[in-house]
Amino acid sequence: MEVVVLGSGVIGLTSAWYLAQAGHDVTVVERQPKSAEETSFANAGQISYGYSSPWAAPGIPVKAMKWLLQKHAPLKIKPSVSPELYVWASKMLANCNQKRYQVNKARMLRVANYSRECLLDLRQQHDLQYEGRQQGTLQVFRSEAQIEAVAKDIQVLAESGTQYEELDVASCIAAEPALAKVRDKLVGGLRLPDDETGDCYLFCQQLTELARQAGVQFKFDVTVQSLNQQAGKITSVTTSEGEMTADAYVVAMGSYSASLLSPLGIDIPVYPVKGYSLTMPVTDGDSAPVSTVMDETYKVAMTRFDDRIRVAGTAELAGFDFSLADKRKETIAMVIQDLFPQAGDIRQAEYWSGLRPMTPDGTPVIGKTPFANLFTNTGHGTLGWTMACGSGRLLADIVSGTTADIDPDGLDVFRYAS
Repeated sequence: MEVVVLGSGVIGLTSAWYLAQAGHDVTVVERQPKSAEETSFANAGQISYGYSSPWAAPGIPVKAMKWLLQKHAPLKIKPSVSPELYVWASKMLANCNQKRYQVNKARMLRVANYSRECLLDLRQQHDLQYEGRQQGTLQVFRSEAQIEAVAKDIQVLAESGTQYEELDVASCIAAEPALAKVRDKLVGGLRLPDDETGDCYLFCQQLTELARQAGVQFKFDVTVQSLNQQAGKITSVTTSEGEMTADAYVVAMGSYSASLLSPLGIDIPVYPVKGYSLTMPVTDGDSAPVSTVMDETYKVAMTRFDDRIRVAGTAELAGFDFSLADKRKETIAMVIQDLFPQAGDIRQAEYWSGLRPMTPDGTPVIGKTPFANLFTNTGHGTLGWTMACGSGRLLADIVSGTTADIDPDGLDVFRYAS
């Protein structure tokens, strides 16, 4: 079967890879000159299976109000926003209760834990070099209230079979020795030993080459303009280079998926949530993180590559705006200097912003649509790389009409039908 995949970020790329492994003739259409030039380019570097949690959680509305008044806050909302944001935000608020949180987190962990298996299998079969580390991730707490609040997350982790370790300050330092210099700022932590780290962009470049060797065709510098339908099926996709036809079509365009699907009457509540990152050289390896450290207070992740540190965080609701606000840059710079003050040279930091495709319930939109030959794989928010391999393989099974290794129930667009 001929399949066209729209988008070549980490989600579109893994979709194409697993579709090719399933025996399909795959073509990928991407507006950038290479894979992973947008949201997947400079993300946090985490493959965080255990941190697969929806932002919509009990207590978040109150926290959000407080964050709006803080200087270094995890969340910022730009004034004069679009009506789409209000609709998305209202749906998110509707999910901020314990019942919905447990359902949504369980769905996310289902995909994330499957993705761990798929990535491990991929890495065993192919020599992928992306500065990857399999040394777990550490979430550090600065207050006892944070330790109490994470208890509900731990319960879901236990129920899903996810490995975790509750740590005191001494154990946090044992996992990340450089934290010894700031031990007075910490009260404890939660370590997820199965989590991984690495450079997503490097991963995508290598997987692109593997996909090419497997027969996948890439059409870079080609813009997707519209999907055309007739009698309940997609008949073609209009691009900047003309019409393209296939037997099946996969929309994996991140935050831009919603506008492409809307003319077809498919409304997926995916909103672009801007995140920031900086990348700076390591100047003292002993003073740098070993793996990823997540500061729970500021929701900022600090990830060690071979000779670089990636610092990423903040959530800015500002539509399709890529500008780098100085205050958001100051926040991520402040956190790395606060916890790892001698790790790297902040003067050489390179800043970046990307649009995370967020759903109001946190769960990605994977699977069938009202059109028989149209499928989606989008809406992964901050967990694109974490869920990429599992999402791609699940999507390939759904397109192929074969029984998937995990239950796809509750993951496709139809969960929003009500």
